[in-house]
Amino acid sequence: PKKLAVLANPTTANMIEVQRQIEAYRQKQTEATLAGLGRELEGKEITLKAQAGAKGRLHGSITTADIADELQNSAGLAVDKRKIELAEPINKLGSYDISIRLSKDIMPTIKVTVEEEEKAKEAEREGEKVTTDKKAAVVKKEEKKKKRKKREEEKKEEKLATEEKVTVEEEEKEAE
Repeated sequence: PKKLAVLANPTTANMIEVQRQIEAYRQKQTEATLAGLGRELEGKEITLKAQAGAKGRLHGSITTADIADELQNSAGLAVDKRKIELAEPINKLGSYDISIRLSKDIMPTIKVTVEEEEKAKEAEREGEKVTTDKKAAVVKKEEKKKKRKKREEEKKEEKLATEEKVTVEEEEKEAE
């Protein structure tokens, strides 16, 4: 009922042989594609930038996903992050030789260089942040001044209005 087995006859034997040939052809095509990708990857050098401390230790680490993304962005080569083999975690500045296991026979090596992000960019960002913070503070002060002036003007108008009322009432009393 589950059709897990078929009768052994010449027809089914031919079907099985055809399926094996198709699978062998697909395997050959895949191997050829992977061999081409391996040739493109072999000796490729990529550079990753990361934040580091005083002794060259990274804040965090470089992962296989980071390497795969950089290969995709810089060289246009799509490599699955699970195919990238790290002997040890990358958590220091420097150069590393990384193997990529495309298949059991094809294993190109690339060179990954980890550099510190430019401190100038960080300083620039901090400068922009400080500048925008200062601008925001100035804008707030100006708004407060405007509100204060508006309140003072309203108070003056109220005072004048009450004084006018009082003088009008006094004049009416005198007129009586």
